[in-house]
Amino acid sequence: MNITIAILGLAVLILIHEAGHFFVARAVGMSPRRFYLGFPPALVKVKRKGIEYGIGAIPLGGYVKIPGMHRPAPSDVDVQLGPALKEDPRLFPKAARVQRALEAGDLAGARDQLPELERAVAESELSPAAARAADRCVNELRDGLGEDAYWRQRTWKRISVIFAGPGANLLVALLLPMIAFMIGAPGKTIRVVKRVDADHPAARIGLRPGDEIIGINGVKTPDYTSLSRSIKGSGGRPITVTVVRKGMPLVLGPARPVKENGRYILGFEPAWHTDQLTPWAALGKSAGDNWRAGKATITFLPRLFTGEGRKNVSGVVGITDVSRQAIGLNFALFLEILGLISLSLALLNLLPLLPLDGGHILFSIIEGIRGRAVGREIYERVSALGIALFLVLMFIGLSNDLSRIGG
Repeated sequence: MNITIAILGLAVLILIHEAGHFFVARAVGMSPRRFYLGFPPALVKVKRKGIEYGIGAIPLGGYVKIPGMHRPAPSDVDVQLGPALKEDPRLFPKAARVQRALEAGDLAGARDQLPELERAVAESELSPAAARAADRCVNELRDGLGEDAYWRQRTWKRISVIFAGPGANLLVALLLPMIAFMIGAPGKTIRVVKRVDADHPAARIGLRPGDEIIGINGVKTPDYTSLSRSIKGSGGRPITVTVVRKGMPLVLGPARPVKENGRYILGFEPAWHTDQLTPWAALGKSAGDNWRAGKATITFLPRLFTGEGRKNVSGVVGITDVSRQAIGLNFALFLEILGLISLSLALLNLLPLLPLDGGHILFSIIEGIRGRAVGREIYERVSALGIALFLVLMFIGLSNDLSRIGG
């Protein structure tokens, strides 16, 4: 159940991200064609007022299809309509008239010629693959030549639509921890034992809930940070644990910490202070935590190119596992972690790489300065580099997740 809730939490964050794009696009005069959670093929889909809503079979994100992301080019007709032209040469005159208009920059003329090409494609007897490609060509031309096409809009409208996705995640990143602090999220961790894991060293040496750990190997541990550091730094060597139980000091052990998820532990859960804050105090604390987490994330990015930095990358599996553990401990803690995940989604999408949102924002600014659209082929070349880097990052995260979970 905890895993299901964790996965649903991630799905909701993605849904909110795409909803940001969707509603702002409609607000500024662009009519989205699709709104999907996940990527096609569709498991479930329904069409309402010209918009297709669906759930895709590939759960790697979501997308909103905004019409006319790129200015139509003559080469688009050659590439997408090529298989259909080979199978039915009668389509060539209609396609050529659209191409000539595009070459001359006569968008209105190309739009006037498009219905004739569309009828010819519908009447042709084509193979399924050629028919799909031809239909896609006609649909993309219609979207790209329409008045609500993305590439034809003013720069501020395009940036608003693209930023709305990460912006929605930033808002959620602020609100979820705020709610958590209002209902009582775990605060500072203390040295008191809350729970002891069965079949772990802590249970075997007799550690009990309510014990206050005051020393490791005879060295005082004034706070939980020093306590945790002493256990992790043991390297698996036997240690003794000094506790206060019912007002009396007691030495337990020795015990040999075991390595789980890449670190040495005894197998107990510490207690923590829980404070319920007022709305304004909760908002201030959430804003402060987001600011610090955001700075830490941005300063961490250059370290991705180092071995130590790559070890700290986590993927969907690791995020789901941490969320699952948080739900088991405290629901407010789960909300807080979900807020941090939402912040990470926003910052990741704002990286100036295509096909991420930050890349589209960068190209919108470049096109605004140039005064004309960048060609589709340039978008595709730059996107190929961005996708390759993103896939490498996903692979590193997945490898780390499997290593941590598998010990």
